Amino acid sequence: MKMPAKFKAYCPFCRSHETHEVEKVKKGRTSGLHWIDRQKARRGKVGNMGKYSKVPGGDKPTKKVNVRYRCTKCGKAHLRAGWRSGKFEIVE
Repeated sequence: MKMPAKFKAYCPFCRSHETHEVEKVKKGRTSGLHWIDRQKARRGKVGNMGKYSKVPGGDKPTKKVNVRYRCTKCGKAHLRAGWRSGKFEIVE
């Protein structure tokens, strides 16, 4: 799927339709303070740490696209609901 790099959309902060820049959201660094990380540290390093093995089958054929829309007027960004796409590309 091809998406324009800039287009007009509603900004919830300005409460009007403004030009937005599109940027793909990258995965951030984890803090290590999530419940599952602390549980794994408690359970030790033996075997599979009390968890079942992953179900075989591999990755899904399509991934959900996570896109951030940044308003050019106020500079604030917001998200919309993601969708599934095989290929995602931002075009000028």
